[in-house]
Amino acid sequence: MSAPFFDRLGDRIDRIDSVVSVGLDADRSRLPDHLRDRELPQWAFNRRIIDATHEHAACYKPNAAFYESPEGWRALRETIAYAKGKDVPVLLDAKRADIGNTTRQYAQLLDDVDAITVNPYMGRDSLQPFLDREEKGVFVLCRTSNPGGADLQDLELASGEAVYERVAALADLWNQHGNVGLVVGATAPDELESIRKQVPDLPFLVPGIGAQGGDAEAAVEHGLADGVGLVNSSRGIIFAGEDRGEEFAKAAGAAARKLKKRLNQYRTES
Repeated sequence: MSAPFFDRLGDRIDRIDSVVSVGLDADRSRLPDHLRDRELPQWAFNRRIIDATHEHAACYKPNAAFYESPEGWRALRETIAYAKGKDVPVLLDAKRADIGNTTRQYAQLLDDVDAITVNPYMGRDSLQPFLDREEKGVFVLCRTSNPGGADLQDLELASGEAVYERVAALADLWNQHGNVGLVVGATAPDELESIRKQVPDLPFLVPGIGAQGGDAEAAVEHGLADGVGLVNSSRGIIFAGEDRGEEFAKAAGAAARKLKKRLNQYRTES
């Protein structure tokens, strides 16, 4: 068995001095024209992004939604293998969970990646096959970065706590193997702070930096547990050079480096 995910992630963060997660949301409609005729255009794009950003990336986070076709899954497998060849962990943003035999099938995705995002709203049994993979990271959706997250996540329960607070408490209980983290968006900095106070030991994956305009300072101050956590930018990095043609990867590398520097300013201050 390999070392636990958060130990490996912590080593990676220390080695490259970065908590940047690069979201590989390879939207085919936004790929450079010169790559669109390739056999696997998403793989061709991702390979160049990885080459340009890996020295700044604590983790890569491909979103499964952009790869759900036969060609897409091939591109994703190539991407995962290439990222691992650069010694960068891969977190699959899949938001999976289901009943019994179905969720056991979903959990097989962890054979290929280092961590995964999961949806807690069907309860513990829907997540158990993920939680049982002691060496893999499991990030539980808690307070998401989209505006509609408040529709359900902010609702007050009879206990007086918000739904997202209950999810955080449950995730803390489920963390028997030390492999559970939370997804908490940088677009909700007040909630980010309150959740950190509630669960001081859980690492967070903090999306919403970059194109969604989230709070970078809050993401660092409250997103890290003992220095371990991830602050994600997807479109803000990989499409930074969308109008640059064959120079797109160079622009992505510069964007990743800029975000790393910006976040490290707050890591130093904290």
